[in-house]
Formats: sequence, C-alpha cells, structure tokens
Amino acid sequence: MTASSTSTGPRPARLRRGRYSRSQKQDIRAALLFISPWILGFLIFTAWPVIYSAYLSLTDYDVINAPNFIGLDNYRELLADPKIALSLWNTLYFTLIQVPVYVVVSLAFALLLNQAGRSAGFFRTAFFLPKMTPPVAVGILLLLLFNGQSGLINTVLGWFGIAGPAWTTDPDWVKPGLILISLWSVGSSVIILLAALRNVPTELYDSARVDGANWWQQTLKITVPMISGSIFFIFIVHSIAAFQTFSEAYTAFFGSGNSTYSNDAALFYAIYLFQQAFEYLHMGYASAMAWVLFVIILVITLIQMKVSKRFVYLEGDQR
Repeated sequence: MTASSTSTGPRPARLRRGRYSRSQKQDIRAALLFISPWILGFLIFTAWPVIYSAYLSLTDYDVINAPNFIGLDNYRELLADPKIALSLWNTLYFTLIQVPVYVVVSLAFALLLNQAGRSAGFFRTAFFLPKMTPPVAVGILLLLLFNGQSGLINTVLGWFGIAGPAWTTDPDWVKPGLILISLWSVGSSVIILLAALRNVPTELYDSARVDGANWWQQTLKITVPMISGSIFFIFIVHSIAAFQTFSEAYTAFFGSGNSTYSNDAALFYAIYLFQQAFEYLHMGYASAMAWVLFVIILVITLIQMKVSKRFVYLEGDQR
C-alpha cells in the first residue's frame, strides 16, 4: 500500500473527538464562570487547608512561631498518648451504639408518618424543627433534662418508681445520656426515609397481603429492602458525623463549668483534637490527629461500602 493511498478517505472519528463547536465552547466558558465562586471557595477554604494541615502534621507549630519540621514525631507521640486511646474508645463506643439506634428510631418515626395521611405535612414540620436547634443549645438542654437531681428525665422515671441514674456525673451514664440527646435531631433522617417510603410500589404490598403476609412481614421483606439505599445513606452520613461528635459534649461537659471527674467519659476524639489545637496551641500535633481521624473514617466508610453490596437493593439491580 502506497503512502498516497493511506492519506485518502475520511479522517478517523477518534481524531475528531474532543473538538467543540463555537457555541459549545461558549457554553463551557459560561458554566465555568458561574461555578467559579464555588471553585475558588473550595480551593481556598477546603483544598488548601487540607493540604497545609498535612504539612503541619509533620511540624512543631504553636501558631505564634514558624513551623519547625520534625518529621513523623507527632505520629509517634500519638501512639504513646494515653488520652488518644481514651478518646478513640469513647468515640467508637458512641458511634457503635448511637448510629444503629439513630437509624432505627428514624425508621420507626418514618413508618408512623407514612400512615398519617393528610396530617403528614404538619408532622413532617414538627419532626424537623428540632433539627434547627443550635448544637450548643442541645448541650445545655442535656444538662437540664438529664440532671441527676432535678432533671425532667429522672422526674418522669420517679413517677414509675424508678430511681434515675446520675446522667451527667456518673461516668457509666455520660455516654448513654449523650446518645439519647442525639436523638433530638432525627427529623432530617425521618424526612429522607419518609420520601423513600412514598416511592415503594403499592403493588408489592397488595401481592404480599394476598399471600397472607402481616404488617411485620411486609416491613421486613418489602419495606426495608426497597428503602435500603436511603437507610444506607443515613448510616454512612451519621457514622461520619458520630466520629466527629463535638458540640453537644463539649458544651455540656467542658464549656459549662461542670464537675471534672465525668469529663474523661465525654472526651471524644474531636474534643481532644480541639483542646490540642486551640487550648494548648499544639497545632502540629492536632493536625496529625486530624489526619489519623480522616484515615479511620475513610477505612470504615470503605468497609461499609463493601458490605453494602450484599444488603443494599438498587433499582435495576440484577443480583
């Protein structure tokens, strides 16, 4: 075959790919212009701080003086710090109990709201309003509701002859109290699950009733599998949030002048990180703590994503 014969004929499509018309280029420029504020905000306030914190984690930095590069010393110190192990245990304990309870309570309320009929709009608003409460106010609310002597929770338990525990001073009850007060903000998850419930085909329930399935069987075999994607989303999001628990616990046990002997039970990882960074000005050490937390959350999320393939139903899934 001659060289001249190879140059004839239409140009391969792969060479024409990636070319844009003038109008398409204008659309792309317009789109980039519109999203440029977000891009700049992300680069300046998110990407750069994350990258810089990785550098600071390798330095001795107290905010006042220039960072002094020390390599992996901060990470070695993490391994020897007993409060790291304590705060990680408190955070893990809180997460392992709070997240499943949060999801179950959210699902229970969503199932109730799904039967509300015309009044569902009012109840959706009522359930969501507590979510608007500032976290600091929720921390103060914890002290008022769970006060061992005069709190509302123990008062109600006393009506039934039950002596309530010292929620805010007994180390064994500090984290259960925080778990219970965290249910104050289930409203957003209830709304998400309610929307998912409304999308479950009614034909499935009709067929199940014909086959003699009761409400419980329909819930387990139809409702939960059909909304498993939404449940998994809530599970992931609140697992990440639980590992970063800070505001309520800090307000109740570290920022209110509360007695100090219960503080170790409420010393979550994010609180200890905050103390190192802004109370002791160990910014390099705190940056190392932040990256360790990032890796922990990343690993747990990847595990959850892997496990979800066996339990989460997606529309069109042929498994």
